[in-house]
Amino acid sequence: MTNSKTTLLVITAIALSGCGSGVSLNPFNWFSQEEPVEQLNDVDIAQFVDDRPLVQSVEGLVIERLPGGVIIRATGLPPMQGWYDAQLVREGGAAAGTGVAVYSFRARPPEQPTRVSTQQSRELIAAAFLSNIELEAISSIRVIAASNARSARR
Repeated sequence: MTNSKTTLLVITAIALSGCGSGVSLNPFNWFSQEEPVEQLNDVDIAQFVDDRPLVQSVEGLVIERLPGGVIIRATGLPPMQGWYDAQLVREGGAAAGTGVAVYSFRARPPEQPTRVSTQQSRELIAAAFLSNIELEAISSIRVIAASNARSARR
């Protein structure tokens, strides 16, 4: 090491070791003290209700493999132009069946009625990521819309 690097290292070490226990800059004090934690029993967890309606139909479903998991990419078709905030929302519960990951394709409609125009101008694309850990228990992925559903199997 050069002299300037050695000097910088020594100054940094002295500065950090000089930090008192009341100062949060000392990395040796970051995780050193335990505090008792009160255990909560019978906690009600609020369920989020998604008020966005389903898109009219799912036109395409592509599963793209990546390091660490897959990306689920779906193309949806709403009834008119102007829909926004599209998302694949994971549906829970036993209704899906064992080994099936079910996503609903949801989006917000425009506030004012708009033109219908062409299919290409109305298409929405939404995606979700599933890790390899989540995929271990999944053999099929299903994306549902108001009038149809598409699925992919391993």
